[in-house]
Amino acid sequence: MVNRLFRGRSPSASDNLLDPGCGTGVFLAGVRRWCLKNGIALPKMVGVESEPGRARQAAAEVGGIGGVEIRESDFLTGSIERFDYIIGNPPYVSIYNLSEKEKREYRAAYETARGRFDLYLLFFERALKRLKPGGRMVFITPEKFLYVETAAPLRRLLSKVEIEEIELLDEQSFDGLVTYPMITTVVNRARAGATLVGMRDGTQRSCRLDNAASWMPIIGGVSDDRISRERLRDVCVRVSCGVATGADNVFVRRTDLLEPELLAFARPTIAGRELTKPGEMSRDAAYAMLIPYSAKGTLLAEGELGALGDYLSRMRGHLLERTCVQRKPWYAFHETPPLPEILRPKILCKDITGKPHFWIDREGSLVPRHSVYYIVPADAAIIDSLCSYLNTAEVARWLADHCQRAANGYLRLQSTVLKAMPIPDDLAGAQRHRPISLAQPQLPLIIDSQSPAPR
Repeated sequence: MVNRLFRGRSPSASDNLLDPGCGTGVFLAGVRRWCLKNGIALPKMVGVESEPGRARQAAAEVGGIGGVEIRESDFLTGSIERFDYIIGNPPYVSIYNLSEKEKREYRAAYETARGRFDLYLLFFERALKRLKPGGRMVFITPEKFLYVETAAPLRRLLSKVEIEEIELLDEQSFDGLVTYPMITTVVNRARAGATLVGMRDGTQRSCRLDNAASWMPIIGGVSDDRISRERLRDVCVRVSCGVATGADNVFVRRTDLLEPELLAFARPTIAGRELTKPGEMSRDAAYAMLIPYSAKGTLLAEGELGALGDYLSRMRGHLLERTCVQRKPWYAFHETPPLPEILRPKILCKDITGKPHFWIDREGSLVPRHSVYYIVPADAAIIDSLCSYLNTAEVARWLADHCQRAANGYLRLQSTVLKAMPIPDDLAGAQRHRPISLAQPQLPLIIDSQSPAPR
């Protein structure tokens, strides 16, 4: 990374350099070693670190050496000058680890603080804005900013400057962490040419990364426009992750061991690990989900729960440990299930998979759990042709170019990616020209004592 930073232009003593999340100072030490090895004068170096312990360690190990300055500060909120060079490994901190106050402040201050953002996106944005004209920056980050929708604002910012090089690194580059890292080299000047991309198989490609859309199809030499301008979201009433109860060990039970008095509240349910062999889903399922909601998806009052209320009361201590009870009744699911849409003919797929595959729940009786995504066509008449298309090699390639990576090369599917999937014109046209009924099919609703139980 230091070689990339100084490639074609060695630093001088009058230049300044920043590591915006310097930790214990390893990058600053690396710059010093490079300069000593090559007989180059050290630039003035600044390391910014918000964690006091790491800032003290950095100051002890590299502070003062060759004029290195360690500042205990928050790079995202503190004032800071502009730099000729910026290098670093910004922190990867999910939005779920931020306080509500931090989320509000970051959303107000940063273009990249959109959706379920990660702090490294914000570090990238601020670093770009603190880079002098003609200055060079080298960051190592997760690769997912190349394609996730949340990172579209960052791709838009980067498309305005020269991205010299991208190198995709081995997933095990960080011991014990699966991050699918990449190194990005940027120069703060108008885009002059293509970006050199180093692939994980050792090959290199030259690409123009000029917009905010996913860059992975461009890197892979694939164009979405070759299929259609229509998207999966255009023909569906819902594309979503399955039901999150927040306590599956309470709400999900083996069907053959379920007490008879609870059958009235049970619905057959399925998890990703149960999606194995290609084919259609059966109404028969090994597990059932106990659902304290009406057929319309509204939470039942405690007095309406009957035997289910007695059972859940015995589990109350465990249910109260969930974070969702701070804003919901103690027996509610973590997320309210949209049952009128779930209980329709639908297509299912795993959330994490080595090779994407899609199944049909033709009866619409299964309730998918959180490890399953479900796709509900607005017109059930296209479900077969839509599922057949989703199981093509073309879709598998598209998903590989757009989805996040999990361990061992597996893909992590997301609703935002699935919704944006191009679909053939004939599928979209078939729905446009056919009368569509959005009414829920008349399925048995096993939610009150008068309804039939599943078998």
